[in-house]
Amino acid sequence: MQPTALITGITGQDGHHLTKFLLEKDYKVFGLVSGQREDVSRHFSLKFPEVELIGGDLADFSSLLNVLDRVAPNEVYNLGAISFVGLSFAQPELTSNITGLGALRVLEAVRKIDKTNSIKIYQASSSEMFGKVRETPQNELTPFHPRSPYGVAKCFAHYMCVNYREAYGMHISCGILFNHEGEYRGKEFVTRKISSNVAKLKLGKINRFSLGSLDPKRDWGYAGDYVEAMWLMTQAKNPGDYIVATGETHSVRDFLAEALNVAGLEGGIEEYVDYDVNMKRPSEVDLLVGDYSMIKQELGWTPKVTFKELVRLMVENDLIHEASQ
Repeated sequence: MQPTALITGITGQDGHHLTKFLLEKDYKVFGLVSGQREDVSRHFSLKFPEVELIGGDLADFSSLLNVLDRVAPNEVYNLGAISFVGLSFAQPELTSNITGLGALRVLEAVRKIDKTNSIKIYQASSSEMFGKVRETPQNELTPFHPRSPYGVAKCFAHYMCVNYREAYGMHISCGILFNHEGEYRGKEFVTRKISSNVAKLKLGKINRFSLGSLDPKRDWGYAGDYVEAMWLMTQAKNPGDYIVATGETHSVRDFLAEALNVAGLEGGIEEYVDYDVNMKRPSEVDLLVGDYSMIKQELGWTPKVTFKELVRLMVENDLIHEASQ
């Protein structure tokens, strides 16, 4: 029988990659959309016409019940969230409601619909939960110390998943994903901000652009690799929580320098980039790097795309995109 998956946040970066991955495995894919961004939904439907988008809202419990009853999925991937960390400082209540309580509503809706515990759930947890890290690299036992409303909301969602798994015997796995980027990343994120502006520089559309601090270090992988880890968690006999990372750390400065190199732009960073103090977060996470040895050992997952390959992929994609505008 053809497996069925329901994806919340399907029109986002990870939703694009996961949809493509599941369709290649002959899944019937449904996506939850709130209807607030009809242009985004139309664009997604043109790209994936075989996917059925259904109206629903992570802030509306009854809508989640209706969607689950209609779809009857084998697997639920909760990717939906207010996912831009910087925005969470400006809208902490909205972030908490969607990113935190939204996950709880999904869990409770599945519990009420699924009387036999046959639905497997994947929850998108985040390395931002570690925040002010207690140890490096971070693993599944590293304590959380979030430094943003987004990180706090993700911690709430994560622990609710652990609670529902232990209290009700539900198959719920959390992927503690470190930064993962790619061609579908939104332009509000620093990696895509860099790749798109570097493409504009190369094409002569702009002379300079602005960024916040170049010092934060992140463990950057390719989103297309990470959705395989999500799927492997739902296929496992026993659910669990896993770090998904590359084990390498690079600064924003490193990403920028490599992007300029890919575009063939010579000279120092200061020739192209201005520092904008307004882009600095109220509290920053300085260093994140993950130890993915547990998922490698138990589920056989490893990252494939290297840091340099990731930067090249993003810059070359944006060169094509900007040249067509």
